[in-house]
Amino acid sequence: MTSAIQLVALKPTQIVSALSSIPGWVLSGDGADLCIEKTWDFPHFQATMAFANAVAWIAEQQNHHPELVVSYRRCTVRWQTHDVQGLSTQDFAAAQALEKQLFAEKNPA
Repeated sequence: MTSAIQLVALKPTQIVSALSSIPGWVLSGDGADLCIEKTWDFPHFQATMAFANAVAWIAEQQNHHPELVVSYRRCTVRWQTHDVQGLSTQDFAAAQALEKQLFAEKNPA
């Protein structure tokens, strides 16, 4: 039998430290609406939607789902943990997974 992981809200110093490990992500909101977010611009709508679908796939892998704000050539991804009414380690892990899976430099063979 597996036990449930108990998530807790991160303290401000923990948030600042975790945020420094994922360049380009910023804090947004306050209180229960506090989140980390990053916005990407794309050349056209199809590229924006391909990105949004890739984020959805990663979110399913992480079992943690962001708020996506999608427009014609832009997508903003916002992570927060509603259960703790703030930010948890799960938000930063999901942001790091997104960066690693979509933007990690490929080593040429």
